[in-house]
Amino acid sequence: MPSLRVAVPNKGSLSESALTLLSDAGYKLPRARHRELNCFDPDNGIEFFFQRPRDIAVYVGAGTLDLGITGADLLTDAAAPAESILDLGFARSTFFFASRPDGPRSVAELADKSVATSYPELVRKHLAAAGVTANVVVLSGAVENAVALGLADAIADVVETGTSLDNAGLVTFGEPLMRSEAVLIRSTAAQIDSEKADAVQVMLDRLSGVLTARRFVMVDYDCPRAVLEQACALTPGIESPTVSPLAEPEWVAVRSLVERARINPTMDALKKLGAVAILATELAACRL
Repeated sequence: MPSLRVAVPNKGSLSESALTLLSDAGYKLPRARHRELNCFDPDNGIEFFFQRPRDIAVYVGAGTLDLGITGADLLTDAAAPAESILDLGFARSTFFFASRPDGPRSVAELADKSVATSYPELVRKHLAAAGVTANVVVLSGAVENAVALGLADAIADVVETGTSLDNAGLVTFGEPLMRSEAVLIRSTAAQIDSEKADAVQVMLDRLSGVLTARRFVMVDYDCPRAVLEQACALTPGIESPTVSPLAEPEWVAVRSLVERARINPTMDALKKLGAVAILATELAACRL
């Protein structure tokens, strides 16, 4: 049976999180890479290839590799025949235009100006959508010094803390060009056989299960029957909570999924309502 071929980022902010996600989903990859270019997981019939994040969309779009993990920004910039099929929730970033305080202050003011970036296709698409014609200067690395050195009137780049922009005397302007995160991608041009399609669906289910498990915790508690309706309103779960009778007829045990982000306020509210033995348990994986 032909193995599924999956591209994994070989470095940068995408790499370690991608390895952790795949490992948590039951795939076997080396956690500490040195010079490996690829590895095979015999239990799951998948061959993983460690590629530069910027190249992954090109390989997947061409059908050379079946799936890949890369950034949504890199996918857009590659202009390859590939699409995102799952948002992965890490390596989030936001793209902005930036210039000196006395420079361009809107996208419209970039008309006939020069914009330095390492994401030329992404920037060209944004400018075209805004009806603005500008000269896009393509750089392969840091772009913050392009304005100070007279190479460009503005830059377009990832903004995280803003420290690099401050050091370069630049400020952002306009709305974000895009908000990006890691994504699982596949080709929109190449076809795969049914066996590989099944393996793709299994990977989607596994990764989705891990991501969902990271989002939720399982909550168990005992509560008086008299307040069960209010308790269930606090912990509605996915479909509905599991309610079990206790030896004490006036009490019930409740189990439900609660979003991790609101677990502590929910536990506070349950205690105030009269619930006891409130426990929150981590999830490793799930299928919903």
